Amino acid sequence: MLHIFSNMKTKDRLLALLCLLFVCGQVYFDLRLPDYTAEITVLISSEVTDLSQYFTAGGNMLGCALCSACLTVVVGYLAAMIAADFSFDVRAKLFNKVAAMGSGEIKKFSTASLITRTTNDITQIQMIIAMGLQLMLRAPIMAIWAIAKIVGKSWQLSAVVAVAAVIVVGSMIILLSIMIPKFRIVQKQIDDVNRITDENLSGIRVVRAFNAEKYQEDKFETANNNLMKTQLFTGRGMAFLSPIMMFVQSCVSVGIYYVGAMLINGINVPLNGTLTEIMASVSDRSVMLGEVVSFSSYALYVIMSFVMLLMIFMLLPRAQVSATRINEVIDSDISVIEGTETTSEGNGDIEFRDVSFRYPDASADCLKNISFTAKKGETVAFIGATGSGKSTLVGLAARLYDTTEGTVLLDGKDVREYSFETLYNKIGYVPQKAVLFADTIEGNVTFGDSGQEMTDSDVKNALNIAQAEDFVYVKEEGLNSQVSQSGSNLSGGQKQRLSIARAIARKPEILIFDDSFSALDYKTDSILRQRIKTDLKGTTCLIVAQRIGTIRNADRIVVLDNGAVAGIGTHDELMKNCEVYQQIALSQLSASELAANA
Repeated sequence: MLHIFSNMKTKDRLLALLCLLFVCGQVYFDLRLPDYTAEITVLISSEVTDLSQYFTAGGNMLGCALCSACLTVVVGYLAAMIAADFSFDVRAKLFNKVAAMGSGEIKKFSTASLITRTTNDITQIQMIIAMGLQLMLRAPIMAIWAIAKIVGKSWQLSAVVAVAAVIVVGSMIILLSIMIPKFRIVQKQIDDVNRITDENLSGIRVVRAFNAEKYQEDKFETANNNLMKTQLFTGRGMAFLSPIMMFVQSCVSVGIYYVGAMLINGINVPLNGTLTEIMASVSDRSVMLGEVVSFSSYALYVIMSFVMLLMIFMLLPRAQVSATRINEVIDSDISVIEGTETTSEGNGDIEFRDVSFRYPDASADCLKNISFTAKKGETVAFIGATGSGKSTLVGLAARLYDTTEGTVLLDGKDVREYSFETLYNKIGYVPQKAVLFADTIEGNVTFGDSGQEMTDSDVKNALNIAQAEDFVYVKEEGLNSQVSQSGSNLSGGQKQRLSIARAIARKPEILIFDDSFSALDYKTDSILRQRIKTDLKGTTCLIVAQRIGTIRNADRIVVLDNGAVAGIGTHDELMKNCEVYQQIALSQLSASELAANA
């Protein structure tokens, strides 16, 4: 857990040190109170009639109480400020780390788990800091200081406190050793609840279409019940500590007064002695009574210190688990490392040179010895059976992953040498699943930074090429129309066209379409491809598609079969010499249709 605090800002460390000083002052004033209590007790038992002495002792007690209260408020304010500032920094660092991750790292942790770590886990850390700076600092200081005050006064009374401390510490160690593993399970079960909730919300149409509401409810109830049972177990377990503390505290009070009474009775008052001897014995008894009263207060402070530690230890195990989970993400290795090259002398040539790729933990390569070249202005298409590696292949050009073997060259340089900004200013990427954000249509089209100013005419031209004008400008607010989260208020084809417009508006040297025409009707598909060919001359295009009609006019078609190249050439060439391509073509069009189209 200390590892996560290693990057705390200097300002927060100084404020934490200031908290420590204020806590010491707070404890000092608190521990002065029993001294004044003992003084007043001695005054009463000695039957002193001078009221000014009582007022002086009482005034001192009131002053100490007010000073302690003021310092408590200041410490609470500083602790809350440090906790909020620290959680802000950790949340930003965690978010930036996740943003820098490749697809492989995100799949490793899962989206639901990353959300939990960025929200719930950081909240646990914030709570432990806010309470820790108030209680975790105060408890040991108060316990040590109070023990130092009572040591040497009476070994009998000290023994009572020592036995109580052993019982409390032993109980805490036993319960915490049982609870900590359960807290780890709680966080994982929260991940499960988040995952199921996310699946249900994002797939609500499918759930309803298949009458699967009951199935989803049962699935959620199972995860929710597992979480509830584990939290009940931890809650009940930690609940044992509170009554144990109260019982020990009561026993300490009774024990101290019992032993104190025996010590007071042990001071004999000589009935036949002189007046001086009798007064001395009475005075000794008064002093002993005052010591017993002050000792009782100090002992309660010691026990109260353990109670404060109990409150921290109820949060600490879960915070420890949360810190571990956060550190797992922050300390994880990033497979896609940014290069340093910020200049690019070229115009969009791409070359795959003996490229192979294997996913982490996979037993075999999913791409094997892929080689081809796409020159400036050329269109290279990729087709193959599902799972043949088409999307993975174009993902290597966009550095969603890095090659296991071989090299992807962009304008003669390894793509791994470029900085992310330089690389992505050259590439317009349209993913297989259209991703839109909760913003206006214009905000989605102009999303990101392309390294150059984007004008209104660029947006309109991109929408025109992408065949998106027909549904954008019929809306009452046009470009200012709102897009719901994930584009849920748009159809699949509309989302794809906006995604294509977003890529075109960047005016990239390279356009990558990862099966980005699948939701378009044939007419729109055909017009859009023709507009790209005529309006975006000089732009290199990499197209992944399932339809023969989408790619048949490409300059080159790369046919993939189980991750290997089965053929490269034009449509006509592949129809003559590539069996895999022939099978795909004949599965979509009849021989007569192919002949007619030819």
